[in-house]
Amino acid sequence: MNKALYVFVYVFLILSGAALFFEIELNGKRAELTDRNRMQEDYLVRIAKTIEKVEPDKNSTFEIQKDASAVENKDIAPEMENILEEYPAPLEQSNLETYNWENSRDQLRSVYVIDPMTGKPVMDGNQPQTRGSDEQKMLEQLFGSAKEQQTRLNNTRAQLTELRARLESVVNELNKLKPEARKDKVTIDDRNAKIAKLEEAKTQLEDSIKKLKAQIDELNGEITSLRDEVQTAKNETEAAKEELAKEQKKTEQLKMLVKELIAEANARSAKGGRAAVTSITNGDKGKVVHCDNKFMFAIVEFSDEAIKELKGEDFSRPLPVLELSVRREGFKGQAGEFIGRIRLRQEVKGKNFIICDILGEWEQAKLQKGDIVVAD
Repeated sequence: MNKALYVFVYVFLILSGAALFFEIELNGKRAELTDRNRMQEDYLVRIAKTIEKVEPDKNSTFEIQKDASAVENKDIAPEMENILEEYPAPLEQSNLETYNWENSRDQLRSVYVIDPMTGKPVMDGNQPQTRGSDEQKMLEQLFGSAKEQQTRLNNTRAQLTELRARLESVVNELNKLKPEARKDKVTIDDRNAKIAKLEEAKTQLEDSIKKLKAQIDELNGEITSLRDEVQTAKNETEAAKEELAKEQKKTEQLKMLVKELIAEANARSAKGGRAAVTSITNGDKGKVVHCDNKFMFAIVEFSDEAIKELKGEDFSRPLPVLELSVRREGFKGQAGEFIGRIRLRQEVKGKNFIICDILGEWEQAKLQKGDIVVAD
């Protein structure tokens, strides 16, 4: 009994393995069929967009009126004829509406005819019916439109051939008329008229020459006046340079005065506690987090190292009255990346923020959020 049970178990395991193997293979084939159906569906949608859904307006026409009268040496009312009277103008219509099946993919997937009562495929013997399904109807409609479009294309080709022949005939006729027209134009009256026009043009040119000479004399006078103005501008520039040198000297004196005032302020601050620092090490110390160029102040977030330099390790020093530079990376001004200078005003307790005055006399550009504060 046990042996029979073992045999049954082994056979069951073998059959289970075989079933698993076939299931894996079947899933692979199912995925392949799914991908193939999806690819065919996508290409059907794309191909449908190239097929025109509607026919062009058959009532459209074009006209090109041709002078059919003979070329004679007299003024007559020409006889006109439309050389495009039999031309099929509807063939020129473009951008006609095409099929858009993006939202009809469910119908493309309906391969079988579905019974509206049962919701199941209608059977033809042992096979589901495909004739009359949504997909079959859509493909038949697409096929019919494709045949109509091919017919229009063939008609267009034939009309192009015919139109080329008409064009060749018109060109040949025009080429025959050209020599005759040239001979008719070369007459004595035409030459006399040209001579009279040339004499008139000569008189007009002489008058223009006189006017141009007068304008040249006037321009020479203006050039002389402009040279005098340039010399005057040069003199004013020299005077401006001297004035600038004086202002720069005054600026240096003001800098010395500011340093003295800062030293005095630091000395006064030291009376209430430890002496404030008078300078800090060079380098980047923080960045602008807010600025108001109208009221000339900015809020700067200093690094921890910069705060320790200003306030000491135990933050017991008073805030010094120091001036620091402001630069902006990538800024290209007369002083490179230099934007201006600020002066420390008031600290925010418990934070690395310090309110600073914007020094207008150093301004190269308006301060912005993100500008870097530098000690130099």
